Amino acid sequence: MAIFLNADSKVIVQGMTGSEGMKHTTRMLASGTDIVGGVNPRKAGTTVDFPDGKQVPVYGTVAEAMKETGANVSVVFVPPAFAKSAVVEAIDAGMPLIVVITEGIAVKDSAEFYNYAKDKGTSRIIGPNCPGIISPDQSNAGIIPADIAGPGPIGLVSKSGTLTYQMMYELRDFGFTTAVGIGGDPVIGTTHIDCLEAFEADPDTKAIVMIGEIGGDAEERAAAYIKEHVTKPVVGYVAGFTAPEGKTMGHAGAIVSGSSGTAAAKKEALEAAGVKVGKTPSETAALMREIIEKL
Repeated sequence: MAIFLNADSKVIVQGMTGSEGMKHTTRMLASGTDIVGGVNPRKAGTTVDFPDGKQVPVYGTVAEAMKETGANVSVVFVPPAFAKSAVVEAIDAGMPLIVVITEGIAVKDSAEFYNYAKDKGTSRIIGPNCPGIISPDQSNAGIIPADIAGPGPIGLVSKSGTLTYQMMYELRDFGFTTAVGIGGDPVIGTTHIDCLEAFEADPDTKAIVMIGEIGGDAEERAAAYIKEHVTKPVVGYVAGFTAPEGKTMGHAGAIVSGSSGTAAAKKEALEAAGVKVGKTPSETAALMREIIEKL
């Protein structure tokens, strides 16, 4: 089992023929992802040759790609200025899962396509500004390295791409059902709570790692959700204990204002909900290791 993405997922790539799209499509194919098409209106009707003899057709629109291939996931590698229209096109086509990798999308654009998706009610968005989602040995939609961990009983949800990779690597001897990089922008499609709910419902996920960071109140809200609804063990890490107030740190959403959004406040809220919180990523992995070994 896995959440949101599995071995049956059929993936298209919007922006496949650009340099980033080509590079990461090659890597996704190498990891076993079933990539059935790309979308580029200017190159519709062509095919792209990838290593191992894989030929991927290019379609003019998302709707056409879905009709021809049965695709149910789109990965978006479209530059920031055009990303909103690419996501809206996928929403209009009824694409069930849209993984927006693009960094630097205007918050206004993200808010508009997020609300549009919510109104339509047919599409889940992961991202933007995220590494994507991987269900090891099943499918990989995005830029997460596929060789750092295999399948296993842990679910991972993280605001940070690099910390996603580090946590997967540190817990590679146990493995993961699914790892979701939700992105660190102020407006994102899929939240910690969405992933916690899905992991709680997934019979193969036995324990959950949640990685947050300073800024906003997403982790506090997740803590309240865990207290009420999550029965599985959760360990957490909050990036940014040493961040100075008022400075944007790495992600657009990682900014502390006054007493709200600090790592200490988030750690306190999580611990009050029964979540064990590590002071470093390695300590967090060690906490999870102890839990898994006792299960």
